[in-house]
Amino acid sequence: MLKNQNPTQTKSWQKLQEHFKENKAFSLKKIFQKNKNRKESLSFSFQDFKVDYSKNLITQKTLDLLINLASACNLKDAIRKQFSGNLINTTENRAVLHTALRDFSTKKIIVEGKNIVLEIKNTLTKIEDFSNKVISGKLTGYTNKTFTDIVNIGVGGSDLGPKMVVESLQYYKNHLKTHFISNIDGDHVQEILKKINPETTLFVIVSKTFTTQETLTNANTIKKWFLAQKIGTKKEVIKHHFVAVSTNLEAVVDFGIAKDHIFTMWNWVGGRFSLWSAVGLTIALSLGFTNFKQLLKGANAMDLHFKETDFAKNIPVLSALISIWYNNFYKTETEAVLPYSQYLEKFVPFLQQLMMESNGKSVDRNAAKVTYETGNIIWGGTGTNMQHTFMQLVHQGTKMIPVELIGFENSLYDNKEHHKKLLAHFYAQAEALAYGKSKEKAHLELKIKGDLNKINTLLAFKVFEGNKPSTTMTIKKLTPKNLGSLIAFYEQKTFVQGIIWNINSFDQFGVELGKELATTNLQ
Repeated sequence: MLKNQNPTQTKSWQKLQEHFKENKAFSLKKIFQKNKNRKESLSFSFQDFKVDYSKNLITQKTLDLLINLASACNLKDAIRKQFSGNLINTTENRAVLHTALRDFSTKKIIVEGKNIVLEIKNTLTKIEDFSNKVISGKLTGYTNKTFTDIVNIGVGGSDLGPKMVVESLQYYKNHLKTHFISNIDGDHVQEILKKINPETTLFVIVSKTFTTQETLTNANTIKKWFLAQKIGTKKEVIKHHFVAVSTNLEAVVDFGIAKDHIFTMWNWVGGRFSLWSAVGLTIALSLGFTNFKQLLKGANAMDLHFKETDFAKNIPVLSALISIWYNNFYKTETEAVLPYSQYLEKFVPFLQQLMMESNGKSVDRNAAKVTYETGNIIWGGTGTNMQHTFMQLVHQGTKMIPVELIGFENSLYDNKEHHKKLLAHFYAQAEALAYGKSKEKAHLELKIKGDLNKINTLLAFKVFEGNKPSTTMTIKKLTPKNLGSLIAFYEQKTFVQGIIWNINSFDQFGVELGKELATTNLQ
């Protein structure tokens, strides 16, 4: 069991409130002028990652007080219990062990008296064997034609995770074309079916219970379409062209899928944390097993950093605490994530599920109504596109919106001219948010341009207040390993926030009500 404690009742929280009142006049411009070493002292490294917290509305005292809060909320003990397989998902009486899926050590991990390591390794071996056979052409469709297309049928974590990874790492893709069907909207299904040849397509149905309405409706529609093509007998063609990731063996077999084409799942892995499991089969098929394994290893490296590093240098912990500083003391409510890579176009929607489904809770672990803000609203977009959309509001709007900027030091195609300009924009946004543009500077610019007659009418519109907080994370290159680390960073950041807020980050009953009412409406 995790310690149940209202964080606002701790002495650490009270001290943070006092500190917040004392620092209302905090100025990034002034503090940088005063402390020339601020960036160096508030920047931390992890392998290919560098995280700069210096442009946040914090001092070292702020961080010290936040770390004290983490200690008061027994964060270290919670981390130990997560990695050890304790049943920390108390409402569902489950362990939370997606971290075990990417742990390549030989140590035992016990869940309900059973060592789960062997099961994990056997599933990973099965993924490797199956994906290698499909990619090489050794495993073919019913008419002996090699597969050209993969269709992933799932919803939520069974869709968003694999889709985000495959799109983010498309530079590393093999010859197989990958498609994702998630929405129960029939038009969405038909548009995908228009693009594929049934004789050369492999369908991957991902559903833990094999009862999810969206997934099963789509799967049965596709099955009906597939059989209508009349490329062979029903029993044999389904066995050749459909595989499933599920715990419901009986239902999968009834669908017609061969037992050796069923990949297992476990109840100690939540859907939004499941891409590391057999749910990642489509990732292995699209990128090759070697790249899938590198993704796992990158996540494991971040896990070890999170588990073993002192909180004062622990990047998921520091990021979570700074986010709490804004959400609970500045009352910001929202947080923007801005990746400067078009490859990461699906990354923010993935984070929305990960973070908002996890921490969108108004009842604490004691089943009491919370009296403080919990989950942030996560949103954003890719740079530089988003600079031409919502960044106007971030720079000159009435709301304070903390920003996390993610950039890569090197491009994949090594187009130096483009990448130099991209990074110039990346760093410029952080600078503009922090320092803004003073009235004096705006006045001078208008004067230099010869707009003397417009100074009085335009000056107020040209001023940027600045003092807008941002964190910059720079990563050497977008690789499978680094993407794995980046995803795990946000998973652990989410975990830390849930521990501090004293909520269960691993159930999602809020997802169920709409499903229940939809079922009632269909009757």
